[in-house]
Amino acid sequence: MADTKDMTAPVAKTRAWENDAVLTVEHLTMRFGGLTAVNDLSFTVGRGDITALIGPNGAGKTTVFNCVTGFYKPTEGRITMRHGKVSDDFIERVTVTGERYRTEGNAGVYLLERMPDFTISDKAKVARTFQNIRLFAGMTVLENLLVAQHNRLMVASNFTFGGLLGLPGYKKAREASMEKAIYWMERVNLIDRADDPAGDLPYGAQRRLEIARSMCTDPHLLCLDEPAAGLNPRESSELNDLLQFIRREHGTSILLIEHDMGVVMEISDHVIVLDYGEKISDGDAETVRNDPKVIAAYLGVDDEEEIEEILEEDAEIAAAHARGEEVSDDVVMPEKAKAKSKAKPKAKKSAPAQTKSEPAPAAAAPAADTAPAPAMAGGLTAPRNGKADNLTRIKGIGPINEKKLNAHGIFHFDQIAVWKAADVKQAEDYLAFDGRIKREEWVKQAKTLAKGGDTEFSKRVDKGTVPSSRSGKGKGGSK
Repeated sequence: MADTKDMTAPVAKTRAWENDAVLTVEHLTMRFGGLTAVNDLSFTVGRGDITALIGPNGAGKTTVFNCVTGFYKPTEGRITMRHGKVSDDFIERVTVTGERYRTEGNAGVYLLERMPDFTISDKAKVARTFQNIRLFAGMTVLENLLVAQHNRLMVASNFTFGGLLGLPGYKKAREASMEKAIYWMERVNLIDRADDPAGDLPYGAQRRLEIARSMCTDPHLLCLDEPAAGLNPRESSELNDLLQFIRREHGTSILLIEHDMGVVMEISDHVIVLDYGEKISDGDAETVRNDPKVIAAYLGVDDEEEIEEILEEDAEIAAAHARGEEVSDDVVMPEKAKAKSKAKPKAKKSAPAQTKSEPAPAAAAPAADTAPAPAMAGGLTAPRNGKADNLTRIKGIGPINEKKLNAHGIFHFDQIAVWKAADVKQAEDYLAFDGRIKREEWVKQAKTLAKGGDTEFSKRVDKGTVPSSRSGKGKGGSK
């Protein structure tokens, strides 16, 4: 039976990432030529925590993973893996001497940015999985778990000779490796498929096998790159149970990248949010869930005040419903507008007095928001049949930006579905979204919705679980 540590999961409120870090990332920057993929990023992973690294596509999450695991050497910054209780002074001494790592008794400091990738796994005890499954498809399930222990077996065999001669030390190591492989096959429910090729397993089983293979290296830190990608709800639930087991029974710290917010919010002690390679939020799941900056990054609303207004409106609607009143945001919005109109305007500085020799000023130009919006290709003067689609069912379009698009004559999914590169560029310029429309695949989403289909995001909107989208409008999204 594999060794386990008697370590229970820390309670999230203890904030282990602040008090007992197993991994510290400081001022990490990664540049590829003129492109800065990660910019001055700092965060910590708590010992025994499940830490999620989330953000929109292209935010730099996998680049961070590649730096931590040695696939990339960062342009700047320090990445410190700590074994046991390690003082800051100990870390500074190792940094100054130029060493890659140093151990003193049960304590160890490993500067990952200085270490080759194979020593990060072997010495620093950091293991990882990938976005795209990288099993040895032609090997059996058992062989995949044994190959993860290859280095340990090679050392025990004195690099082959001990194995050929059948020395006791090698036999003992081989038996221990087999026990560990069997242990993890049982944990991931693959013991009945031990002799099947890994490539013949269903997708969800391959995901579990990849995690089991990583655990056969006895990591202190397990890095998982989108482990729930492609899993159905039952498989996602099983994954949650597995990760909780790994953390609870083995004391392994977990750092994961994930787009499935159900997984992230259910199991994470600590959530870090990236956008354009920079950290925009850092805290427990509940704090991050309600952070206006996070909502803006995911939904494309770039004004925090607008986000807060949307959340306030939703709260007012929910309160009215709780009182048994029928109310919609079309009622709430005019009331808020009236309140704003009654507010006393801010005092303005008076202009300097005019002298007789100065010409009279020209008539003031009309306010920018009263000018008609510039026409967009395919724009309409009004929605067809007086009924617009709920554009907030597209991930990246909040109510504020929906109104801006409506002002351009964009009311329907099929209008966005036919956008070409020039149309996307025009919309991005107007909404101040540099590259975001393409990255969030608005056109692809719109094509699906225009045909009457659903996306994962639109399903959440229809259920009313997206705070900054207009919910409860039905499949058609009528206003």
